[in-house]
Amino acid sequence: MNKFSTILGAVIVFVFAACEGPQGPPGFDGLDGLDGLDGADGIQGQVVEVEGVNFGYDAEANLFSTLITFSDVTDFEVFESDAVLVYRHDGIIDLNDGTTADAWTQIPQNYFLNEGTIQYVFAHTFVDVELFIDGNFDLSTLSTDFTDNQLFRIVFVPSEYAESPDFDASNIESVMSHLNIDEEHITTLDIN
Repeated sequence: MNKFSTILGAVIVFVFAACEGPQGPPGFDGLDGLDGLDGADGIQGQVVEVEGVNFGYDAEANLFSTLITFSDVTDFEVFESDAVLVYRHDGIIDLNDGTTADAWTQIPQNYFLNEGTIQYVFAHTFVDVELFIDGNFDLSTLSTDFTDNQLFRIVFVPSEYAESPDFDASNIESVMSHLNIDEEHITTLDIN
């Protein structure tokens, strides 16, 4: 009986294994993705340079502010989990070898003036970033050198990078290196 059960089981397995039905309809083609820069698979970031940023003064709050909506400066999809970093252009500096370089400082950034202290700060969502200039004196007298025609870089960093222990957000060159973004791949927009 045991031998009969084994033979019967083997026959059933062979019969069902050999069964094949008609082929079903073909599936739908997938959508083509956008070609991107070489980098880590599935992880992207972007740097957007925004020129001509002008701040508006709010006398009641005694601060300057401006709002930059991401869809106005890029088509890059920003997720709630992504880090958004902002850097302000401090000018051009001379290097020891006779060349020059752009100086970028991460916000928040303080300036100590004769009148008092001002600070560039920002708040963001996954839709926009609002930049502020706050201070401890009457900002209506603040020089337009701080409020008009400013240059910023906004960096969208996927959370995978932002959580990395060797990620140095204070240095824009290090951030761009982690994201594998060169100067020529920076999106530039003048909002004047």
